[in-house]
Amino acid sequence: MGVDRRLADRKGKEEAAAMEKSKSAKKSKRRQKKSPPMPTVVQRLFDTCKEIFANCGADVVPAPEDIERLRAILDVMKPEDVGLNPNLQYFHNVVSEGPPVITYLPLYECPKFSICIFCMPKSAVIPLHNHPGMTVFSKILFGSMHIKSYDWVNNPQNSNETVRNADGARLAKVITDDVFKVPCKTSILYPAAGGNMHRFTAVTSCAVLDVLGPPYTKSEGRDCAYYNDLPYLSSSGDAVLAAGEHERHAWLKERVGKPDDCFVLAAEYKGPKIVDH
Repeated sequence: MGVDRRLADRKGKEEAAAMEKSKSAKKSKRRQKKSPPMPTVVQRLFDTCKEIFANCGADVVPAPEDIERLRAILDVMKPEDVGLNPNLQYFHNVVSEGPPVITYLPLYECPKFSICIFCMPKSAVIPLHNHPGMTVFSKILFGSMHIKSYDWVNNPQNSNETVRNADGARLAKVITDDVFKVPCKTSILYPAAGGNMHRFTAVTSCAVLDVLGPPYTKSEGRDCAYYNDLPYLSSSGDAVLAAGEHERHAWLKERVGKPDDCFVLAAEYKGPKIVDH
């Protein structure tokens, strides 16, 4: 009996030691596991958009601190973050007749927001258009682009109405009229301010990434309208502007249907993937 007890004690000690060794090995393996990879820039962009637009909708602007969070990510984005470089065919897509072909790359879209890229060869133009009820972030990834933007001028007697002329055109004030070259800050427009109607003209081949919150949705009254801008002095309408203000205003006349001076071709986005957790 005494011998059996000693054998059992020794066996128990051996088993306990083996268990401790196994635990130590498992702890060591856990320590040796690599940290999860850092999310890509485009993934961080998506995650931030998902957070800040979660409680937004048409005519609802994200909080100022959220605007700055998203702007901070966009400001440092580079072409390689979305798999682009100036040598790609997208940026040399010039046809012998007609306007240069613009390539549209959709990265993500949901009812709350969309992320896309426009790849523009030199001299390509995205005509003057609006963004009804939207907050829009535009980041030029490379190249240089001329941006001209407008906001509506409200009637002094009724701030809910815009000023119109006899032809039905509406008075608008110039907000931006300049060439932007990388590196430059992200531009932001709002539902009723910041240049809600704008036109992009590629001075050199360039790429611009847009975040729209919410995106265009015809069924909800957020269809894209295009405009011709006419000099203010072509028609005074009901507006009376102070001397020196004429050049900063224009009449915007809505165009019928989609313009035929712009050709946009959709293509597959092939940059780093976005994972919707």
